[in-house]
Amino acid sequence: METIKQKIQAALPNAVIEEKKYLTVTVEPQDLRLLATTVRNLLFDYLVQVIGVDEGERLGVVYYLTSTDFPNEYIVLKTFTADRENPQLDTVSDIWKTALVNEREVFGFFGIKFVNHPDMRRLFLDNSWQGYPLRKDYDLNSNPLSLESKEMNDTLCRLQIDNGKVVEVQENVFEEDEYVINIGPQHPATHGVMHFRTALDGEIVKKLDINCGYIHRGIEKLSESLTYPQTLHFTDRLDYLASHINRHALCMCVEKGLELEIPERAEYIRVIMDELTRVASHLLAWACMCMDMGALTAFIYGMRDREKIIDIFEANTGGRLIQNYNVIGGVMYDVKPDFQKQVKEYIAYQRKMMKEYHQIFTGNVIAEQRMRGIGLLTKRDAITYGVTGPTGRASGWACDLRKTAPYSVYGKVDFKEIIREDGDAYARYLNRLDEIPESLNIIEQLIDNLPEGDFAVKTKPIIKLPEGEYFERVESCRGEFGVYIESRGEKTPYRLHFRSPSLALVSIMELVTKGEKIADLIAIGGSLDYIVPCLDR
Repeated sequence: METIKQKIQAALPNAVIEEKKYLTVTVEPQDLRLLATTVRNLLFDYLVQVIGVDEGERLGVVYYLTSTDFPNEYIVLKTFTADRENPQLDTVSDIWKTALVNEREVFGFFGIKFVNHPDMRRLFLDNSWQGYPLRKDYDLNSNPLSLESKEMNDTLCRLQIDNGKVVEVQENVFEEDEYVINIGPQHPATHGVMHFRTALDGEIVKKLDINCGYIHRGIEKLSESLTYPQTLHFTDRLDYLASHINRHALCMCVEKGLELEIPERAEYIRVIMDELTRVASHLLAWACMCMDMGALTAFIYGMRDREKIIDIFEANTGGRLIQNYNVIGGVMYDVKPDFQKQVKEYIAYQRKMMKEYHQIFTGNVIAEQRMRGIGLLTKRDAITYGVTGPTGRASGWACDLRKTAPYSVYGKVDFKEIIREDGDAYARYLNRLDEIPESLNIIEQLIDNLPEGDFAVKTKPIIKLPEGEYFERVESCRGEFGVYIESRGEKTPYRLHFRSPSLALVSIMELVTKGEKIADLIAIGGSLDYIVPCLDR
């Protein structure tokens, strides 16, 4: 990192460079573009998170970046503006495409407009919304409940430089003569309240406009007034099919800040539960994708076998969908005496069932024709859009954090990272099925070696993180789930942000469906396996 620091200092002499946990570079707004291009040329090609912040007298953005060549190297970029009335920053969406949706999110919640961004509409809130909810001075009474229907906003705003001045340019989302249909928000194949407005040329998709926020709950705002233990239950309700894993991430972020040493038994239990969660999630993803394409029997098989994992959860955590099991310092309580027996029986059963899945659907000639060569995503696009998980690996990107940046006890187990090069719906479909046996392998290596000892370490009744910024990420079922905490030394977080893997997945829907048939859009959406509460938050 010393060489990187020297190159940044040479390109930006006025930059403030700090040697924290990650190399942190702060610049004035006018230098943001130069800093971004400099860092990108230094092979930091993966923009992990774009986080809006309100520091009181100024508004700003924090960018977390890493490199696909050096996945354990991180760099943090920061810039701030003192103009709270009309805050403006340059876009980086042409450098890292994942900023296309992330900057819209920052605009909607903080009011920061990004110059030369192609679409400055709010992402989660209606454009008639008053104020910016994640600002510290936001009036909670400024938007009273209204049950009136509102028209969709068909005009987007773009800020561009004209004769040295920033001007707003209004453009229509769709042309007047385009044939536009609505898919969702109440449609079973959108896998939740997701709304795609789709312009068609006959059966061919010309353009797709995503509309999120139908179940936005303001989780990040609510967290600012809750203690750290009280925020834990939110993670279970983001990606509800990955509740164990998401909660693990938040606990780990707080624990690293407190420098807590977690008992080894708790770490083993956490990873076993995480991998059972991954298997259950992939089973549901397979079942629902098959049902989207008309295979009801496959759906019943997947739900039947997922139920066996849910039974294990219920017996040991008391919950089925929402477990509330991970806590700061370990797990809520120890596993039951027959836990190991239950898990080992399930492993033997599930391995046999994998053959049936392939027999009933994978080899079907119609199913294969509907997936092969459909919804192509290149490795380069996967990286620039921040598409991780089975979808990113189906495009040839080795992005499994359990391998590239092992956490908990993942460094002690041996498993294969499933990677394919085709980047189509079929590769994504196969990746999830092939990851199930690998998760079973991980569990098998841990279940017979479950160490004795405590299942949690005692913590103080009131947890206060030392002042600073904390960031941890885990390999969730749909990709990288990240947690960012800014602490002012209080019992509540000053800023808490979740990095949603599903938001990145939805952001590529137009990219991978444009030029495909409308029927293929359904199969493509199923192959991405996004979860709407995760992206809406």
